[in-house]
Amino acid sequence: MDKPTISLIRNQCYVDGRWIGEPTLPVTNKATGDTIAKVPSFGEAETRSAIAAAHDALPGWSKLLAKERSRIVRRWFDLMVEHADELALLLTSEQGKPLAEAKGEILYAAGFVEFFAEEAKRVYGETIPTFKADARIVCIKQPVGVVAAITPWNFPAAMITRKVAPALAGVARWCASRPPRPRSPRWR
Repeated sequence: MDKPTISLIRNQCYVDGRWIGEPTLPVTNKATGDTIAKVPSFGEAETRSAIAAAHDALPGWSKLLAKERSRIVRRWFDLMVEHADELALLLTSEQGKPLAEAKGEILYAAGFVEFFAEEAKRVYGETIPTFKADARIVCIKQPVGVVAAITPWNFPAAMITRKVAPALAGVARWCASRPPRPRSPRWR
């Protein structure tokens, strides 16, 4: 690895287009015990504020063409690959994972981002037949709301990209079945 230092570390949280929060919690190198960085301790109020900011950003994001969302998510992939060595070093320092395994995880995680960036261009809906002659299930793929993701920390880069990339790309599936009209024979 040709990057012996880590310049990608941020000690604040990115919310509503800004880096915010007072860094107070230490993040330590598991091998040496040294403090790598300090990060904010976000509580309920900060979390609710971040959710509100994400909710406010949704209409603009939803209006982007699928191709535009694809380009943005693809840029995330490009940056992950460009900075794979440094991200691996950061992962090793924070997790204690062997460096080669950490780099493998970064590239594996980037693969999820690339896949969903490409899928964003193909956000086709579906009409699915049901067991009823007069009913269909309609599936559409579009950004529909704020996502919260809880992930295990044994593969932190891979697990978060598996959840965030499809959400940003707008390829998560949402299905709706139109209920029968109240005056239809099925309601009598």
